[in-house]
Amino acid sequence: MSGSGYDAVVDVDDEGDLGHTDLQEDLEFHNSNFNETGPANRKGGASGLPLPATTPSSSGKRFLWTYGFYAQFFDVDTSSVLSRCWAALYPRANFLDVLEGNPDLYGPFWIATTVVLILFLGGTISDYLATTGQEPFAYDFKLLSGAAGLIYGYTLFVPMGLYLALRYFGSESANLLECWALYGYGNLIWIPVALISWSPIYILNWVFVFLGFGLSVAFLLRNLYPVLSATDRQTSKILLILVLALHFGLAIAIDVLFFANGSPAKSGDATTPPAAENTAGSPAMF
Repeated sequence: MSGSGYDAVVDVDDEGDLGHTDLQEDLEFHNSNFNETGPANRKGGASGLPLPATTPSSSGKRFLWTYGFYAQFFDVDTSSVLSRCWAALYPRANFLDVLEGNPDLYGPFWIATTVVLILFLGGTISDYLATTGQEPFAYDFKLLSGAAGLIYGYTLFVPMGLYLALRYFGSESANLLECWALYGYGNLIWIPVALISWSPIYILNWVFVFLGFGLSVAFLLRNLYPVLSATDRQTSKILLILVLALHFGLAIAIDVLFFANGSPAKSGDATTPPAAENTAGSPAMF
């Protein structure tokens, strides 16, 4: 009865016995204060249980200028990232199926960052081996900025351009996040390539770089073909050739800028040789 807003009161005699079994005459009903909202009740009362929250929940909308809009693209656990990395290195199924409709940017961002740092490290080692015994060695941080511009720019803008082209030519299955994830995880092969391409044997570096190019472009074409084939035949051929050409350009840039002697990414500020300084300081004969 108390659940209906009443308290039950029973009279008991001194012996602790009810005295009789007819309780109808001994029952009295009083209004309950259970639903009163006094200060003690608002703080949880004697029971110590908090009152249910009455704050209205958010509508679930995420705006471009909010943190939640970008956080949703990095909401992935470690096991998922590792399984996707494994699927990129040893592709057995379509990578878009491995994503299971939940592409992330966490893996692509850190893979690209790792490639940038290892390219800088490998390029620095290659430069050191090429100049050993000739002059004091100095770190060239132009390699770092060059690697960041190349890898981040390629991983960001090439998938974006491909997505816009697919949408323009009528592909309804194109997804920008999937394109970013595909290219981002496809960069994984450049990590071992950069680790072994710093040797002074230039031909060997070319072999390693083109091996990485072959593996990575096969990964891209295998997974992009079902999406590209959604357009007409002529358009899909052009897009395939464009993807191949851009990735070939990336491989050439990696080898030339970081693992070639006399790389344009390396500092060209050579110190003046001592002999030249003495010649410049001596008086002219004529």
